[in-house]
Amino acid sequence: MTTTTTTTTTTTTAATTLVFLGAIRTGSDPRADTTALAVRGGRILALGDEARDLAATADEVVDIGDGLLMAAFGDGHAHPLFGGLEGFGPQIKELGSVDAIVSEVGRWAAAHPEAEWIVGASYDPALAPDGEFDARWLDAAVPDRPVVLRAHDYHTVWCNTEALRRAGVTKKTPERRLGWIVRRPDGSPLGTLREWHACDLVLDQVPSRSVDELVEALRRAGHTYARAGVTWVQDAWVEPEMVDAYLAAVQRGALSVRADLAQRADPDRWRAQLKPFTEARARVAAEGGDLLSARTVKFFSDGVIEGGTAAMLAPYLDAPHSCGMPVWEPPALAEAVRAFDAAGFQTHIHAIGDAGVRAALDAIESTSAGNPAWDRRPVITHVQVVDPADLPRFAELGVIANFEPLWAQPDPLQTELTIPRIGAHRAGLQYPMGELARDGVRLSFGSDWPVSSHIPLEGIQVAVTRRTFAGEPEEGWIPHQRLTVEQALTAATSGVAHQAGADDRLHVAQGAPADLVLLSADPRTLDPMAIRHARVLGTWLAGRPTYRTASDPAARVVRSS
Repeated sequence: MTTTTTTTTTTTTAATTLVFLGAIRTGSDPRADTTALAVRGGRILALGDEARDLAATADEVVDIGDGLLMAAFGDGHAHPLFGGLEGFGPQIKELGSVDAIVSEVGRWAAAHPEAEWIVGASYDPALAPDGEFDARWLDAAVPDRPVVLRAHDYHTVWCNTEALRRAGVTKKTPERRLGWIVRRPDGSPLGTLREWHACDLVLDQVPSRSVDELVEALRRAGHTYARAGVTWVQDAWVEPEMVDAYLAAVQRGALSVRADLAQRADPDRWRAQLKPFTEARARVAAEGGDLLSARTVKFFSDGVIEGGTAAMLAPYLDAPHSCGMPVWEPPALAEAVRAFDAAGFQTHIHAIGDAGVRAALDAIESTSAGNPAWDRRPVITHVQVVDPADLPRFAELGVIANFEPLWAQPDPLQTELTIPRIGAHRAGLQYPMGELARDGVRLSFGSDWPVSSHIPLEGIQVAVTRRTFAGEPEEGWIPHQRLTVEQALTAATSGVAHQAGADDRLHVAQGAPADLVLLSADPRTLDPMAIRHARVLGTWLAGRPTYRTASDPAARVVRSS
């Protein structure tokens, strides 16, 4: 009997015994890899000969064939709700020109005359010079209803004239403290808004989604992750209404992935957020079951280099007057991190520029020195440009470096926007995975989905090769920062489990939760440029299949009751 395509299956019971036979990566040490694994009651029952002996009486036996069974992937930094919502609007993510985006927006608007607002994501900011998009381009397709599109970095929006009108954004609108209104030479708004306070001028006018819509978005996101072999995700940007959606998804059985919610601290009102964040954490602990927690607080240290808003130690080459846009002044960031840490929250800081990374490290150092010791596991995410003087501080402070490895390649975002803005020297400091790994720093991998692909194997391939999918450059981009395949797999599995505080999921071991992924091939034996072509044949969450492929000779069910 062969496998069949399924999603979020509920037939597995606590008494069911499932046995896998074939190559199994334990993740503790390659010498500890084994060839049999048994699951019962949502946990790993046995490994090796003991598991093989159970095959004769097991309810289901899976022959792994030429594939590999290993711990399921985690995503240490993503936005599942945003990813699920992208399916509700015009499909612009993969489009390669402004004209194609405008055409899709027009098509979607014509097909949805009932929509008061046309909302979509994620367009490529490298498609227009300097990432500046004109409202009039969208007006040509939709002149009478507001259109707002988010760039794939989610730090920038492009909107049409009607959206600007409804938001009251005019030539006279003053600049925001945390945000830029890109303007024409006469001072009128062009149609591109950057960062929080500028983007929110328009985004605050968009009608809210219903809880039913948000739950459906989470259902779609969970299925998307299951097909990629992911069973845990750090939602790294949670607003209050999103907590309700997650809890509703749990109650309705619509959540097929574990998630931790990182509530976003606002520099203008963080003191007032302490109590509601703590209350939300307690509510999630009471109502979220085994799938949901809210242990984390998210801080944005800065913006993004492609928008000129990442905080840099030296000015941008194309804007000598600017070192970017820190979201927090460093002393204020340190004070807020200390306060939430004292309340028992894990710290998760977005830091892109070298000044943003330094401010994040300073805040964590201040917290470690000023607060009582506990197992805080602070996270700095993205870690794009790091001044060499700051690299040793990650190990010294016990910081988890969360990378989005797919970004560590010379793609158009790098060549068209990032490198011209920061120059060759600083470009060569980007994504120092290899150096931090050699220093003994804990690495975890994330995707930042829907900013970029949610598929872990794609990011693992780039981490190992530092090359584009087309193979450029042949010697690798900043090649001394490459990881081994084993290091990259570890960052995507046990590294994320460590970040999650899930020490029982660090390795495939007896008694561990049976969060597993079955791949069609072992990435360690593939040509590094072919790693992303390995297929996910099945994903199990606590022993329950959330995804199974159609019939495949590499994963045969040889017994199923």
